[in-house]
Amino acid sequence: MKQNFTVRQGALDGVEAFLCVARHRSFRRAAAELGVTPSAISQAVRVLEARIGAALFIRTTRSVGLTEAGEQFLSRAKPAFEELVAASDVARGLGQRPTGLLRLSVPRAVVPILLEPMIASFCQAYPEVEVEIAASEALIDIAAEGFDAGIRLGQFVAADMVAVPLTPPFRLVVVGAPDYFVRRSRPMHTDDLREHACLRWRRSNGAIALWSFNDNGRAIEIAVSGPLIANDFPTMLGAAVEGIGLAQLPEPMVAEGLRTGKLAHVLEAYAPMVQGVFLYYPSRRQMMPKLRAFIDHVKRR
Repeated sequence: MKQNFTVRQGALDGVEAFLCVARHRSFRRAAAELGVTPSAISQAVRVLEARIGAALFIRTTRSVGLTEAGEQFLSRAKPAFEELVAASDVARGLGQRPTGLLRLSVPRAVVPILLEPMIASFCQAYPEVEVEIAASEALIDIAAEGFDAGIRLGQFVAADMVAVPLTPPFRLVVVGAPDYFVRRSRPMHTDDLREHACLRWRRSNGAIALWSFNDNGRAIEIAVSGPLIANDFPTMLGAAVEGIGLAQLPEPMVAEGLRTGKLAHVLEAYAPMVQGVFLYYPSRRQMMPKLRAFIDHVKRR
């Protein structure tokens, strides 16, 4: 059975006062350093001693010394308190300027098209930020997995995320290699796809994606078949260029292949529009500077 756990309030109360008195061997000098009255320091130490259940100082009218319990407490409390101060300084630095590790979850297809030029300029502009890119098609919970942000097609971004557009909307287009069309006639209607080798995409949830089309303003989805199933767009693009079959892919991905003649459009009249690619992140009242800097950099570019 899960045990109830309560954080004890005031567990560190008086520790800084104790350490300061132990360093100076004086309540008055400790008070001057901390900017409080000697009586306030004495009260803080008395409360700490009462909570611990042992006297920590030997006080006389001329001097202040440590008891055996005080020596033991000092040996452990001093390095622990210094670590807490250092941890606070590190956290404060992360909260005040762009620094630290920025983790991004992105699809593989986005890396060469969008991220490579953007990341290069960002790293030059913010040398104190380390960027980690986890390229995967899996639709993960970025908050649970420790990512600062993710990049996905708009339809895959959860409604509770803050989304920043990286591209305008674009079409999903069906393409094939010239070699493929030497062997097969070009489809003129979506029904013709039954006679074609179609490359399919398996989603991260295990389902094979249907092909989407716009038939005179009516959205339709078609189950296709073919010789290859892949779980990422770059593999499908490579297979299409090799003439293995037709592929339905985001138009920005195939632009170079169309320009060089390695690919050709088919069924252009049926190509549907999709929302585009978005950077997304959990809604936070106080965003870390490293993420804010990246978002601003994305918007400028």
